[in-house]
Amino acid sequence: MDQFTQLWQSSGVANIEPGNVVMMAVGLGLLFLAIRKGFEPLLLVPIGMGTILINVPVAGFDAAPVYDAVGNLESPGGLLYYIYNAGIASGMFPLIIFMGVGAMTDFGPLLANPKTLLLGAAAQVGIFATVLGAVALSSFGILDFSIRDAASIGIIGGADGPTAIFVTSKLSPELLGAVAVAAYSYMALVPIIQPPIMRALTTEQERAIKMEQLRPVSTQEKIVFPLMLLLLVGMFLPSAAPLLGMFCFGNLMRECGVVNRLSDTAQNALINIVTIFLGLGVGSKMSAEKFLNWETLGILALGMLAFCIGTAAGILMAKLMNAFSKTPVNPLIGSAGVSAVPMAARVSNKIGLEANPHNFLLMHAMGPNVAGVIGSAIAAGVMISLVSGL
Repeated sequence: MDQFTQLWQSSGVANIEPGNVVMMAVGLGLLFLAIRKGFEPLLLVPIGMGTILINVPVAGFDAAPVYDAVGNLESPGGLLYYIYNAGIASGMFPLIIFMGVGAMTDFGPLLANPKTLLLGAAAQVGIFATVLGAVALSSFGILDFSIRDAASIGIIGGADGPTAIFVTSKLSPELLGAVAVAAYSYMALVPIIQPPIMRALTTEQERAIKMEQLRPVSTQEKIVFPLMLLLLVGMFLPSAAPLLGMFCFGNLMRECGVVNRLSDTAQNALINIVTIFLGLGVGSKMSAEKFLNWETLGILALGMLAFCIGTAAGILMAKLMNAFSKTPVNPLIGSAGVSAVPMAARVSNKIGLEANPHNFLLMHAMGPNVAGVIGSAIAAGVMISLVSGL
């Protein structure tokens, strides 16, 4: 009888708590969105599975290793413990993903129309506005966010999952699950969130503006640009160098033409492997005690606000540029200043085609879209530099 009692007490059924059930339902919900609705499946499938695994009672997926008094290992840690600490806490997984994204990125549209850098920069307004909003909520006693928490929440506005994970793992690891889910959810919802904002801030005539064909960009320009970008950022903002350094390295492999095998690996096999472990590591921070609280709802709401402000700021910057530029800019491409590559650019193109069936904005929108990746990485470096010591 004692053996049966011991078996029962060690079972998941005997140890499960209501919070575990809720979080397993959240994990199943993420899997549903990924599989049935197609929302960021490459990330939401492993995150959803990680959420389910971490909430299985007494399974020990996140257990830390145990050592005796003289330092000998008594019991090893759980799988998700090692994945998180080796890949996310160290910052390695987001950096490797940035390298893969760089290898898939074409700087041509940005180099052909450099003024679109301003649109990518303007879209980062959402990040800093939301940091101030999180601090204000805390000062009024509505929610309890530190300045480090506020910086981690604000970076959601860049719509760049790896950047959000990189910043949050350094500043507020306890918020990682909520921040990552918010960042990737809003990236997946770009086709739903952005169009109403785009239509509200532009006229039919503005949406129908046709832009001039982009000039050809030489291979030499594409090779020199990532090197110059890295050197400039590294000298003036070293805290952003890890993200942009890996991004520029991946892009250099793509453009130099002599390491095609390495470029192909970075774009495909390597980024796919790391994406699996990144998702599982994020899921390991989705336990009931860390996720089910009012702060999580605040993070989701503030993240949505950051994304909307960033979208609006990019559009308004494009309208401002038109007031001073002889060459018209379609304001729709300003919404692509958030770094949801290439989905935001596709949405700009789709809305443009609705206004004018001959208005193809995709390549024009890729300029601010790539600029948004650069801008969010620089904003992340600014955040880390300003608040990491607080």
